Amino acid sequence: MTFYPTLTTLVDYRKKIEEIKTLKLEKVCVFFTGLNIDERKTLFEEIKKTEIKEIPFAHIKNDMSYEELDFLIKNYHTQRFNIHSEKEHSLIYDFSRYKDLIYIENVYASFTQEEINKWAGVCIDFSHLENDRLIRPEVFRKNIEIVKTNKIGCNHISAVQSKPYINNDGFERYDYHLADNLSDFDYLKKYDKSLFSDFCAIELNNEISFQLKAIDYVKKIINE
Repeated sequence: MTFYPTLTTLVDYRKKIEEIKTLKLEKVCVFFTGLNIDERKTLFEEIKKTEIKEIPFAHIKNDMSYEELDFLIKNYHTQRFNIHSEKEHSLIYDFSRYKDLIYIENVYASFTQEEINKWAGVCIDFSHLENDRLIRPEVFRKNIEIVKTNKIGCNHISAVQSKPYINNDGFERYDYHLADNLSDFDYLKKYDKSLFSDFCAIELNNEISFQLKAIDYVKKIINE
C-alpha cells in the first residue's frame, strides 16, 4: 500500500502549494472537489510552478471534461480517478472512455453493484465507512459485503472524531476532513489490510507537513 499527501480544495489551497514548493514534493494527489472550471485552470497553472511530476490519484468532479482528465494523464501520469455516485452528483460529460481508471467512492449513497459495474471498481473512504459503522450499521454491512467482491482501486483517509458533531446539512457525523490529533486515525486499526490499495490519499484540509506525519502514523498503526 502507498500513501500520498493531498492537495485538497474545499479550503484555500495556496498555503499547501507553498509547502509543496518548499518540500520539493514530486508526487501528490489532487482533489478538485471545491473548484469550478476557471478555478481549476488557475490551480493547474499553480501546479506547473511546483516540483510536482506525478499526480497518481485525483478526485474529480461531475463537471470536469474528458480533456481535463486527458491533461492529468498525459502530463502527470494519473492512474486513478474517483467520483461520487451519480445518485448524488450526475455526470455532465461522458467518462466512459476512462471507465477502467474510475472508481466509485462510498459517501452518503450506499454502493450498488449495478453502478460499480459501469466503472473499474470502488474507492473506499475509510472515514465515511467508519461513520456508517457508528451511525448507519445497515449501510456499513452492505458496503462491506459489496467491496469483498469488487476491485479496490484507491482510498481516501480522513479523520474520525471521538464524539459526533452536526455538519452544515444538519446531519450527525464522526468523519471529518480536519484532524486535531494523530489519534484521529486510530480507527483504521479496525480495518483489514486487504481494504487498502496502492493509491491511498490523505484527504485532510490540514497542512501538508501534518499530512506527512499522518502518513507515518497510519503506516505504523496498520502494521502493528
